[in-house]
Amino acid sequence: MIPSNAIQITPEILSLIAGIDEFKGAWRALGTLAPDRLSALRRVATIESIGSSTRIEGSRLSDRDVERLLSKLQIKSFATRDEQEVAGYAEIMELVFSSWQDITLTENHIKQLHRDLLAYSEKDAWHRGNYKTSTNSVVAFDEDGKQLGVVFATATPFDTPALMTELITWFNDESDSARFHPLLLIGIWVVVFLEIHPFQDGNGRLSRVLTTLLLLQAGYAYVPYSSLESIIEQSKEAYYLALRQTQGTIRSNAPNWQPWLNFFLRALAEQVRRLNRKVEREKLVLASLPELSLQIVEFVREHGRITMGDAIRLTGSNRNTLKQHLRALVEQRHLDQHGAGRGVWYELR
Repeated sequence: MIPSNAIQITPEILSLIAGIDEFKGAWRALGTLAPDRLSALRRVATIESIGSSTRIEGSRLSDRDVERLLSKLQIKSFATRDEQEVAGYAEIMELVFSSWQDITLTENHIKQLHRDLLAYSEKDAWHRGNYKTSTNSVVAFDEDGKQLGVVFATATPFDTPALMTELITWFNDESDSARFHPLLLIGIWVVVFLEIHPFQDGNGRLSRVLTTLLLLQAGYAYVPYSSLESIIEQSKEAYYLALRQTQGTIRSNAPNWQPWLNFFLRALAEQVRRLNRKVEREKLVLASLPELSLQIVEFVREHGRITMGDAIRLTGSNRNTLKQHLRALVEQRHLDQHGAGRGVWYELR
């Protein structure tokens, strides 16, 4: 499918891969973070990932809304399409985190993941788990969920089954041969998957779930602790531009993988940078913060934000003491302050 000379390895690509792999090795050696710290990091990253990935596709739920919804996930009843999509994404992410070793890259598994992704989406019941039957295109949305227009055309329903078989066979064969670095294979797999757009809906969300799955299988064990989806959401224009520039060439004799691979690897490098910063902050927090400040930081890490009312209920301390600690945490750049007066709240910097 992809000739061996079609992937141009530039100095920037080499440098990005080297930096990502250096952190991959360092993460394996990290024994300094307690399990509860890792659990809190993963929870925050998961909320960010679910919120961002669904908003890229037009959802209007904030991370705070997502957090509230996750707390009542067991009720299995969701009033709006946005809530249904968040619930499905949350469950499939948990499945990937817990069972990635058992999910081989096959058409059946991809279809099962698609079915589970849309399990609560009433509007999608007719097509979940099955390849598309009518033409679809990639559409961009703005921050208000309004459609901006078509980004690029996709494969026809007639061609889709054969193209998916070809793509999966290519990836598995190349993974076995180890000719290319795993990050290059994953990047190319994702961009071709999106160019095919095999399902009627849910392709963007599924592509990001599959990216996480393939990264975990390639040994990038830190992935659940830093949200790649939030980086993509914050770089949506560059994301769609890179997709368009590469996908317009995929079916030509000279596919141009560079725009997409550059974007993909830069996003992975930013994911590493953010997680490294969090880890360093964790070490600093453990080493230097007073107990009351540490309680506040742990609460924010677990819940995403804290108000004065939260802090009083959590610690039982008086308002003036808490003001001093919150002010110090802002000055020491552990927290960011938002709002004023009674509406003030704090989140991790």
